[in-house]
This record gives sequence, structure tokens and C-alpha cells, in this order.
Amino acid sequence: MVEWIISDGLTDYPQAVAWMEARATAIAQGRADEAVWLVEHPPIYTAGTSAKPADLTDPNRFPVFATRRGGQYTYHGPGQRVAYVLLDVGARGRDVRKFVQQLEAWVIATLEEFNIKGEIREGRVGVWVARDDKPRTVTGQLRDDKIAAIGIRLRKWISFHGISINLDPDLRHFDGIIPCGITDHGVTSVVDLGLPVTMNDLDLALRRRFETVFSASINP
Repeated sequence: MVEWIISDGLTDYPQAVAWMEARATAIAQGRADEAVWLVEHPPIYTAGTSAKPADLTDPNRFPVFATRRGGQYTYHGPGQRVAYVLLDVGARGRDVRKFVQQLEAWVIATLEEFNIKGEIREGRVGVWVARDDKPRTVTGQLRDDKIAAIGIRLRKWISFHGISINLDPDLRHFDGIIPCGITDHGVTSVVDLGLPVTMNDLDLALRRRFETVFSASINP
């Protein structure tokens, strides 16, 4: 049983982390069900365990929070759906690489519902959209824009943190960081791609596609 929780308004980041810590402990102890928690945050930057100080280019722009998830700097803010994924990876095969691939597949399948082709790139974490409508990179490649970020932590085989999908955030807010340490590509959102999708539309798609990606992964 996976409990789905949707919070209205903007959720304070430290409170969210405290809730995840407590829920992950309860799941590990068998006192709570697995959970997916859908939130939006006020504008913030978060620094993962691989964050480089030089990638925080405007440290006074928004509050900055160090976090124990994997990855580098990322932005959270209104118009971005954050899905905190608290699952028992131990009961789902104890395969961290597979779990991350499932998160990627979940995002890609969700975006497919809106005719967006999300893709994975070797050496670049997250989900990307190829932009043939924008100037190519300095090496002549098609430019990719990041549409979703992934960063997780495991404790006693329980996952927390998770994914974020850019529905309609202010993309200028990403200018205060080098997102995930990548300079040759940009960021985009569902609405930036010209699709009038609502947060409710996105939430429904996330739940539908979650079932197809994760429902069969629990060990008997």
C-alpha cells in the first residue's frame, strides 16, 4: 500500500525534510505505509552531496539549504511539482540503479501523456528534452533542456527525496545556480513547451504512471 499525499499551497522545505525523516523511520520500522508526497516549495536552492560552491552563482537570491540527497544544486519553487518518494527499496529488490531507472521511467512515462518526449542522457542526471527550435551548442549538437530533476537518499533501504518536474515555474530563477553543474544546456517546463497543462493534470498522470512502473517491483 502506497499512500498518496497532496499538499496545497507552498510547503516549507525544512519541515518537509523533517517529515520525510520521520516517515522513512516509521516505514523502516513497519509502523507506516510507503508514501508519495506531492508538494510545491517557495523559491529555494538546495545543495546535494556533490554540490560545488562555484555552481551557486547568486547565493543571496533565495534561501539555500544543504541536503543529504544525491546530486548537485537544484531549484525548487512555485509551479514545479516535487514528488517525494518514500518506498521500501529493500522489499523492491535492493537494486539502487534499477530504482533510479524506475524513477526516470516514471517521469518519462508521465511526460508522454502530454506528448513530451523526455530522454535520458549519459553522464547527465535527470530527464531532458531535445530542442531543435533553439540554437545548437558550441559543439554543434542539438541543445537539451532539463525538464525534471532526480535526487534520492536511502536509509535502511527506505528512499526519500525524489523527483521534481517543471510544470510552469519562473525559469529565470534557475539563473542563480548552474543546475546540476551543467553549463551547455538549459532548462524548460511543460508550459514553456507550449502545453497548457495544470498541476492537477500532472498529478493525475504521475499517479497513473506510477502504478505501471512500480506496482510489479515488490518482492513476493
